[in-house]
Amino acid sequence: MGGLYVNRTRLILVALVVVLACALPFVLSSYRVFQFNMVLVYAIVLLGLNMLTGFNGQISLGHGAFYAIGAYVAAVLMDHWGVPYWVTVPVAGVICFIAGFLFGLPALRLHGHYLALATFALGISMPQILKYKGLEEWTGGVQGIVILKPEAPFGLNISQDQWLYLFTLIIALVMFWLAWNLLRGRIGRAMVAIRDHPIAAEAMGIDVAAVKTLTFGVSALYAGVGGALGAIVVQFVAPDSFVALVSITFLIGIVIGGLASISGVIYGALFIQFVPNIADEISKAAPWAVYGLFLLAFIFLAPAGIAGFVRALWARLTTGSTRKKRAAQTQET
Repeated sequence: MGGLYVNRTRLILVALVVVLACALPFVLSSYRVFQFNMVLVYAIVLLGLNMLTGFNGQISLGHGAFYAIGAYVAAVLMDHWGVPYWVTVPVAGVICFIAGFLFGLPALRLHGHYLALATFALGISMPQILKYKGLEEWTGGVQGIVILKPEAPFGLNISQDQWLYLFTLIIALVMFWLAWNLLRGRIGRAMVAIRDHPIAAEAMGIDVAAVKTLTFGVSALYAGVGGALGAIVVQFVAPDSFVALVSITFLIGIVIGGLASISGVIYGALFIQFVPNIADEISKAAPWAVYGLFLLAFIFLAPAGIAGFVRALWARLTTGSTRKKRAAQTQET
């Protein structure tokens, strides 16, 4: 009974969040719609990174590179070949899946901080690769590529920003549904088993190498989809938009939101999008100092991430209400 009540409550909360998310572009300004659109983009990227790091235990400091690949795939396809924007998103995901899978093969020999350094090297080198003269014809070099904002289809009487937000929201919901099904299935359990006890997982017959490389590929796919959507929303890509700090910011997002938590990526995406702006408003002279203080505060106050803090608070509230009901029933009898 208790489990059924919890599941029903979760479904109601998810439905309310989705309804609220759908209503946002019609009650906020264009700038706020753009900001929440980027929250959805970051949430997709963080979801993929959390599968890799939170659920599978592989630390990546280079997911900004896959984010950049996805962005440039969308930009090049739209700018050079006139491919519809909605087609570029799955194409970017497939290309990044292949790139992540191939990168994951040699990375199998690396663990812990060695893997983190290898992925960090990937993140550092990506802006320089995009500036390479041999690729300048496609990437636009340091000047980047400008993308035209797509119009709403089917004659819908909504603005371009509103349609892009709804388009991103639909894709985000699909990606979250796919991740939820993947993580609660056999592959998801194998990911967690490898993270917690790799030797025991191998002894149980789990193909550790296959699961790790598959996880890396799927994680890169999510980063590529997010990158393609981010390029379409921002309407511009350039090498300096994908510096190593982007990869570090993604890692901060999953830690602040909550490792091994699907809902935590939403909190992490909100942190990435809004906290730097708040820090800049508080202090124009030293915004990064204020950002650091925010970061330390979240780490100390919510060491299990915001999602862990919310779960603990919810458990305390529900436990308290259950005890009160039982006490009242006891008094009546």
